[in-house]
Amino acid sequence: MSSPVVRARLARGPLPILAACFLWGTTGTVSSLAPASAPASAVGAAGLVLGGGLLFGTARGTRAVLRTADRRLLLLGAVTVAGYALAFYPAVARTGVAVATAVALATAPIVLGTRARPLVTLTAVTGCAVLVLGGRDAHVDLVGVALALVAGLCYAAYSVVCAHLIARGHASRAVVGTVFGGASAITLPVLLVLGVSWLGSVEGIAVVVHLSVFTTFVAYLLFGHGLRHTTAAAATTLTLAEPAVAAVLGVVVLHERLPPISWAGMALLGLALVALARRTAPGGRGAPTS
Repeated sequence: MSSPVVRARLARGPLPILAACFLWGTTGTVSSLAPASAPASAVGAAGLVLGGGLLFGTARGTRAVLRTADRRLLLLGAVTVAGYALAFYPAVARTGVAVATAVALATAPIVLGTRARPLVTLTAVTGCAVLVLGGRDAHVDLVGVALALVAGLCYAAYSVVCAHLIARGHASRAVVGTVFGGASAITLPVLLVLGVSWLGSVEGIAVVVHLSVFTTFVAYLLFGHGLRHTTAAAATTLTLAEPAVAAVLGVVVLHERLPPISWAGMALLGLALVALARRTAPGGRGAPTS
């Protein structure tokens, strides 16, 4: 197979997913800038309400998806998207962005990816764990870890739902828009109960704009496009790049320091992701149907 063909398939599948990971990797740094009065769940809910509305309002074909797709799957997708946002942000607040991200994102590939690519997946998970837990300052809160596990299971579920619907012939943008539009509707009452007074500040508005436009709207468009050319198992393993992005941003933006063992974990994770991307691209396989 010629190199241009491999590059083209990388651009259609793995690279959009990795680009989405880069945007998701900014979540921890940006959400830490929210006003102190903002509950963690409210920050995530606000980003999802606005971002999900953008995805639904700008997508073509959502009516066709609502009319022809399995509505039970659409509901499951919407509930699990909402569940991810409402569980992940409190997990970050309780146990820190590093541990929460590692647990949440490692759960999905363990559930979906070990049967298909056991060596690559376990290598990526190990690298991710060493990266975020290698430092002396890693803080583990059991409730936070439990919430991160819930977020990870939700992520795995909606990845499979979206991949299944896309594999059935529905446009990826329409599927993502419909699922996230439903999640936006589910999350709005929760946001109103949690309170929105913190959105009156410049910091609150700036954080929500970033979370809704970049880490939700743009990122999930990229993720949905990548799912058309990548299996759900491979996609969830590729998203383990997110903790690496978050760690690098912490060093560059927040002037944090990583110990050598964490850099070694990042290198191990990087090797696994490169191997997975190269293995995924030449086959050109679509998303699974189950």
